[in-house]
Amino acid sequence: MPLRLTGGVAVALRCPSAAAAPLAREYKDIDVVTVGSGRDATAALLESLGYVADREFNVLHGARRLFFWDPANERQLDVFVDQARLCHEIDFRPRIAVSGRTLPLADLLLMKLQVVETNEKDLIDVCAILADHDLSEDESGVNSAYLAALAAGDWGLWRTLGMVAERGEDFARGLDGFDRGELVAGRLERAPKSRGWKMRARIGERKRWYELPEEVA
Repeated sequence: MPLRLTGGVAVALRCPSAAAAPLAREYKDIDVVTVGSGRDATAALLESLGYVADREFNVLHGARRLFFWDPANERQLDVFVDQARLCHEIDFRPRIAVSGRTLPLADLLLMKLQVVETNEKDLIDVCAILADHDLSEDESGVNSAYLAALAAGDWGLWRTLGMVAERGEDFARGLDGFDRGELVAGRLERAPKSRGWKMRARIGERKRWYELPEEVA
């Protein structure tokens, strides 16, 4: 059954700097990713571990997202099925088999950079990834070629990634040992642009290019 961690807990597992100030933070939820064929097995596994399913939410949204609650630890758990539809649609299916317990580093970074309304936790996680891992052209580090290819085909995603990367640069200026935000923004800026990207760029910000993610109460 393919099951991978994403979100802040995945960053904590992959990034030693997340364990100490100024990048240490609390984790109040767990995010995991599976594929459609693993949805039922994932639900059964979580319930066997004591997680309680949100039946109404899972009936309505279970094709792409499941929600569980851990009453013993007062902790929520989100399961993304095949893809995440947050500010942008991120397809995990080609990526879920790349690495071990977590999604690849580039995908962990992507999940943070695609958040238009970033908070401090998101920016801390961005800094942790880039403080501990080099940018690369493959999965040996943060695969910037993969990120650039995604951005080159989608003007809205490109706009968000560049905007949040610049925001991360400003945030990182007060953190020792972090200077990678500008490099990420520069690689995305230099990526080749597709025909669809160029057509969407003519509209620019006159039309909203992102969605606001739904929150689970």
